[in-house]
Amino acid sequence: MANPLRSEVLKAFKNLHRARLTVFRGDERILNDSREKINKEFKKNKAITDASSLHDMISYANAVAHELITTVVQAEEKTSGVFELHIRPETTKLDNMPFDPNVEIPKRRRGKGQQPPCCEENISCCQEVK
Repeated sequence: MANPLRSEVLKAFKNLHRARLTVFRGDERILNDSREKINKEFKKNKAITDASSLHDMISYANAVAHELITTVVQAEEKTSGVFELHIRPETTKLDNMPFDPNVEIPKRRRGKGQQPPCCEENISCCQEVK
């Protein structure tokens, strides 16, 4: 491994371990499993010296760490069927729309000359391909 990239690889390695410690706090089994997986993957790719490949792997490792931090939450069962989510400040929160089972979805209009999808004609897609 080239010296300038060595520090970047170590940063990515530490970044992944910090992410796992943050996301899986309190869950010893998954903490151990994730530590073993990260270490195994880095050891497997230890002999790679191609700078382009290393940059790709470093970017991938940092993207995985970011994804873990921003999207994974822990759920703890408080009572039967009742869970408490552990949402961190870094967790991406999206706007939720309440579900309305009675909403009527309007049909889309087709342009002139367009064929209806096979499901509207009660024809199997496989039969149409023949």
